[in-house]
Amino acid sequence: MRLESLKYLYDITRAATFALEFVRGKSYSDYVSDVMLRSAVERQLAIVGEALTQLAKIDSQTASGINEYQRIIAFRNILIHGYAEIDDRVVGNVLQQYLPTLLGEAGALLNEQ
Repeated sequence: MRLESLKYLYDITRAATFALEFVRGKSYSDYVSDVMLRSAVERQLAIVGEALTQLAKIDSQTASGINEYQRIIAFRNILIHGYAEIDDRVVGNVLQQYLPTLLGEAGALLNEQ
C-alpha cells in the first residue's frame, strides 16, 4: 500500500474517532441545541469524506475496502456544498449507524500494513 494511502486511512480513522468522541454521552437534543458541537462533528465528517475522496483518486482498490465509500464521499459533498440543507437527523444516523463500521473498516485496512 502506498504511503499516501496510509496517511488518508489515518486521517479517516482520526476524524471518525474525534466525531464519535465529541458526541459520546450526548443526547440528540444536546447535539441539536449546540452549534459548536454540530460544527465540530460536521467538520470531522467532512474530513472523513475528503480523505476518502483523495484515497479513491490514488488507490481505488484500498478505497473499495470501505463499504459504501461513494456514499460517504457524496455525504461529504452535501456537508461542504449543501450546508444549508444539512439534516441533523441524518448526521445523527451517520454517527450511530455508519461511522462505527467505517472506523472498523478503515482501521483494519490501516492495520494490514
